[in-house]
Amino acid sequence: MEDPQTASVAWSATAASTTFLVGDVGGTNCRLALARREGGRPVLAGLQTCKCADFPTAEDAIEHYLKRLDWDAPLRAAVIAVAGPVSGGVVQPTNMPWRMSETALRGHGADQVRLVNDYTALALSVEHLGPEDCLAIGPDRPGEPAETIAVVGAGTGFGAGALARGVGGSAAVATEGGHISFAPVDEVEIELLRVLTRRFARVSIERLLSGPGLVNLRSAFAEIEGHRPVDIGSEDLVRAAEAGDPLSAKALDQFCKIYGSVAGDFALMYGARGGVYLGGGIAPAIAPWLQRAGFRERFERKGRFSGYLAAIPTRILMNTYAGLVGAAHLAQAIAAEAA
Repeated sequence: MEDPQTASVAWSATAASTTFLVGDVGGTNCRLALARREGGRPVLAGLQTCKCADFPTAEDAIEHYLKRLDWDAPLRAAVIAVAGPVSGGVVQPTNMPWRMSETALRGHGADQVRLVNDYTALALSVEHLGPEDCLAIGPDRPGEPAETIAVVGAGTGFGAGALARGVGGSAAVATEGGHISFAPVDEVEIELLRVLTRRFARVSIERLLSGPGLVNLRSAFAEIEGHRPVDIGSEDLVRAAEAGDPLSAKALDQFCKIYGSVAGDFALMYGARGGVYLGGGIAPAIAPWLQRAGFRERFERKGRFSGYLAAIPTRILMNTYAGLVGAAHLAQAIAAEAA
């Protein structure tokens, strides 16, 4: 796929009828790009990433983006993937304050607007990414080509979705799977659950598998072992683990193990024999840890179904713009329907 960082915005206003606005809004970052289809594949141009906290609304972020590109022509359609449940064209992202609606976004670049869950876009992207966009964890098996693919991922929160494939075609399935209850599998995790239950009453997957979740793991281990609590962010925690801090390394190692268990659970839940892909911003940043810290062993450790899991490939989505690729494919379909 053409690198969207180097693609120029040389498309003129006369190309507006074939140009789409695509976005990927997470709990921290908002990625925006223009897209069009060339040679059967989406080409992204003018990609920009901003901090959601820098703008009061999504409309403000989009207007700022289009002004920076000096783009004032109407666009064919807009698809914005958002980290939160979309209902009736409206979404309140789970981990940031923007409230977004298709009605409010119309006129800010396009008349045809669709809001979708971010893991809908990620699921749609998988079939259109190349080998260079993914990194295998464990054996790099091909996966069953006509079977369902699961996409799960830790970032500011935890997302989950799937591309259901079968007779008649495929369809992306969005869920709020990050908010199902955490299920410990050994005495260490049972004790972690006890500590976190005292803090949160109900402990979801997201309380452990996310940026804040990684911090929760370290502080829980600190409490269990009688260490003084330390105010540390997730990025600093990873750096501390790599520098040899024992408690940070222990938390990151446990994070990878739990990630493997949860990914295996979703593989069973979806019947994802086509593969399980890790989205979100954390997996690419800790790829070496995931490859050596027990992720794959825990993924396969499913009792009578260990053989079933052993045949399923697990891969990290290394392409930061995968969600925009999926949004671009959906924009093309929406435009075709409206034609």
